[in-house]
Formats: sequence, structure tokens, C-alpha cells
Amino acid sequence: MPNTLLVVMLAMLCLPMPASAEGFLASFILHPIRREIDAQQIAEADRSFAQAHATREDLAVTAPDGIILRGWKVRAAQPNGDWVLLLHGRSQNRLSMIQYANFLLPSGYSVVMMDARAHGESGGAISTYGHVERYDERAIVDALTATEHPHRILALGESMGAAVALQSAALDPRIDAVVAEGAFCNLHEVIFDYAGLRLSAFLVKTFFRPAAIMAVHQAEHKAGFRFDEVSPEASVAARKFPIMLISGLSDHNVPRRHAEAIFQAAAGPKELWLVPKARHQKALQTAPREFQTRVLSFFSHAQLASR
Repeated sequence: MPNTLLVVMLAMLCLPMPASAEGFLASFILHPIRREIDAQQIAEADRSFAQAHATREDLAVTAPDGIILRGWKVRAAQPNGDWVLLLHGRSQNRLSMIQYANFLLPSGYSVVMMDARAHGESGGAISTYGHVERYDERAIVDALTATEHPHRILALGESMGAAVALQSAALDPRIDAVVAEGAFCNLHEVIFDYAGLRLSAFLVKTFFRPAAIMAVHQAEHKAGFRFDEVSPEASVAARKFPIMLISGLSDHNVPRRHAEAIFQAAAGPKELWLVPKARHQKALQTAPREFQTRVLSFFSHAQLASR
């Protein structure tokens, strides 16, 4: 979620509370910016894949509720039999995950890069941060296993995608391990972070609290689910699977306590890497060599999770 939310919250304080909460923040939460993908961007992606001699294939998957999810399968030139689901952040699309494909493909990992619902070229009107998306991922895994018969299925997600990956792995035992950067511990709490908690506990408990409570209530009513149900923290306690959590120490969007809470709750093998100076979703740019080494080592040594 972008920092614009704080500006929205400040503007809401100048408006009548019900109208501002319903008209601004609730809508902002459920309706991410949709970034379309054009022919030039696809050509640039293909040039990137070509450097690793990888081959791209369009993939369309029908979600359980009938919407069409669109993306790519990208097959490594010398595949090791493992496939990695790459899950992007809010208001982004599959293109933001090319930076991860660029080091996974030469190492033999084939990748699946899908636009999340309500993002990019995929259908869907609202984003639910994992409440529905975890079932989307299961449909994607169904399509992958039907055609590729992977040895292992792994996942790497950032921000919203990290939260979805953790929730999906709890639901689907075919997902063997997850790398999650910038995941929130639960949706309800991170909304309050965006309402000012990361800047001042006093602000969120006083000026921002009524607006945040109203916005959450309105968004839950519109979406038809409770934000407390969207909980990576609860998900990692429900099933034992290997996780690697990454949090930037300069991440002011989703502070480190979210990763620490998930880490404490995790029932399976777990790692936590706190990255000095890294901002939200910027660990790879901040420490590129260490990021690649850590992720490849984690994927290499992660044993098949209990199925």
C-alpha cells in the first residue's frame, strides 16, 4: 500500500466522518490502482528472460468464483524441476517480480508470474489481501501441476503478495516453502499502521482512530469478510512449512514487528532476516548479493513440507 494513505487520512479529518471514511479510505483499501501491461513492457520482459535462455508462455486460470487470472509461466533453460510462484504487492502487477525471476531462472527455478485479482490483466473488482486470493493460488497450483508435474512448488512474495503466499501455503499443502518480504501479520493491524501508528501511537489512538474504525467497518461491509480473518500470523501457526521472513529495518509501511509476530507464531522451520537500511520491498536492491544467496540457499535446503 502506498504512503498516499496517510494523506487521505489527513484529508478525511476535514470532512464529515461517515462520508470521508466510506468515500475515501474504505474505497482505497478495497480498490488498488490497476496498472495495465503494454506491448513494450512485454517485449522488455522477453528480452530479460532471453538473457537466461528462458521461455515464456501465457497462462490463464479460472478462479473458483469464475474470474480469469492472467499471467505467465516462464520455464528455465535448465530446469531443476522446482517452480516458484512469484506474488507481487498491492497496486503492482507481474512485471514487478521480474527482478526475482532474473536470478531464479539461471539457477534452474522455473517461475509462475500472475497478476493478482483486481490487478494488471486479471479480473476482479476488489482486493481482499488473501481472504479470496489464497483460493486463487490453489487454482493456479492446480493448473501448474496438471501440465508441469513439478518436483516442488515454492513461493516468493512481497508485501501483499507475501501475505497471500503465507495464507496460501497454510491452505494448500502442495506449496512446500515460502519467502515473504514485508508481510503484514494481520490486515486489521496493518490498516492502523497506515492510519498513523507507524508514526505515532498517540495519533492513531486519538485523531485517526475514529476514521480508521469507520473505514474498516465500511470496507468489511462492502467486501463481505472480517479483516481479522486475513492473518498470515494465524496461517503459519496452522500448518508446518518452511518460511523465510524478510523485513527492512527502514520499512515504515509494514514495520518489523509484523515479521517478528509471524516468526514467533510459525510452527515450522523458520528464518528471519532483518535488512539494515532497506525500505518496504527494497531488500533485493539494498543487499542484492546477500538477498540472492539467502533465498537460493533457503530454497535449496527447504525440505518437502508435510503433505
